[in-house]
Amino acid sequence: MRALREERGISLSTLARLAGVGKATLSGLENGTRNPTLETLYAVTAQLGVPLTAVLSGPAETPTVRGAAVSATLLEVFTDSDATYELYRMRVAPGPGQLSPAHQAGVTEHVTVFSGVLRAGPVDAPLTAAAGGHLRWTSDVPHSYAAVGDDEVWASLLLRYPRR
Repeated sequence: MRALREERGISLSTLARLAGVGKATLSGLENGTRNPTLETLYAVTAQLGVPLTAVLSGPAETPTVRGAAVSATLLEVFTDSDATYELYRMRVAPGPGQLSPAHQAGVTEHVTVFSGVLRAGPVDAPLTAAAGGHLRWTSDVPHSYAAVGDDEVWASLLLRYPRR
């Protein structure tokens, strides 16, 4: 994360302010002494203009990131001439939902629900899908995820990051 920040000529204070996270939190992330939430990682990567996987360490095992309601396990990262894609297996716990910060311009999210009922999408216009359904939205605005009812949701999440 530090290398990406320095590459862009952004100070720690500036990135913390732009991402809406504490300077101490960001410093801890860069030093590997903090365990970030999914919401924090997305806030920082949006300001850096990179996909989430650009800041995940490269362990041999499959990384899982967690937020207030969402747990997502990275399955695959692939690129073509126009975009980078991240494919996740996602679980959304019942109960309070999760608010995700805006991604960089043009990022889209594609969710296919395998079980449960999911309400997700832009905060001001959420979408709902049950098992077998698909949701798609441009996620360069704050968006949310919530399981509808008492059952957890299992889904795939595909993020598309257009190349600049």
